[in-house]
Amino acid sequence: MPSFYSASEIEAFLDEALEPDQMAQIEASMRDDHQLLGQLAEVISRRDAGIHSLGEIWRQYRISCPSREDLGSYLLNVLSAEHQLYVQFHLETIGCRFCKANMDDLKERQTGSAEGHSGRRKRYFESSAGYLQGDS
Repeated sequence: MPSFYSASEIEAFLDEALEPDQMAQIEASMRDDHQLLGQLAEVISRRDAGIHSLGEIWRQYRISCPSREDLGSYLLNVLSAEHQLYVQFHLETIGCRFCKANMDDLKERQTGSAEGHSGRRKRYFESSAGYLQGDS
């Protein structure tokens, strides 16, 4: 059963910019579909020749992706309402894997930072508890 994928889907596959289930589906289709392999070879040869589509350039340079700073601001909920909605759309609807990975990293750092602050606070309190008792 031949599968049809657009050139932009194949380009995104080559850039590993699709969702994991889509990547697996295309890869499985390639094993059985010689027409799809030909389509893949066409896209690769076009890339090797230096011919790029607007969509490919857009994806390659991640023009629509918010900056890491914007993602951090989104996480802190300090962006303007419109900007907040755009970042949410980009992450949830478009499902950009690069931005999701950045977001996961920022969340992990935020959690680690919060744990570090509470541990530091506890050590400060424990180290100064003796000084506080003698003042009464």
